[in-house]
Amino acid sequence: MEQLTVRDRDGSDLPACVEMLAEVHRSDSYPLNWPVEPYRWLSPPGLRHAWVAEADDAGLVGHLALHQVPATGDDQERAEVSRLFVAPAFRRHRVGIALLAQARRWATEHRIELILEVVDDRRSPAVALYERDGWQHTATETADWTAPDGSPVTLRRYALPPGGQVAR
Repeated sequence: MEQLTVRDRDGSDLPACVEMLAEVHRSDSYPLNWPVEPYRWLSPPGLRHAWVAEADDAGLVGHLALHQVPATGDDQERAEVSRLFVAPAFRRHRVGIALLAQARRWATEHRIELILEVVDDRRSPAVALYERDGWQHTATETADWTAPDGSPVTLRRYALPPGGQVAR
């Protein structure tokens, strides 16, 4: 990979993002349940911001979105990292790390705390990525949705430790 650029996602990126998401779903079963409306899944209500990673030699190779999280009473605004996926051929090229770094910069500028959740599979590349990137596991709980076979899904929740984001 020659050079990686992370930039704001725009509407014209959505077809390529859906195509990449389909490739990721075939490879890794992410998302666990294929969305009925993938374009809407990438741009749901509550979307705060989204980025794509683009490689000079390959086009779009990654995606990350932030969604608004309801206030919890401590007046700290939060956004959840979601819809993070990287084209299988570009894994282990620091694409996910670059997207997470951009989200951190944006959150710091906007004074927003970042959180995330991921399906509980300690062997998963996603869990390894988040933990390598400094995210701390804060809770494990059952999702309010099920796997394709109807079984319950357990989620791991993560937050950045104090100092995990640039000081406000």
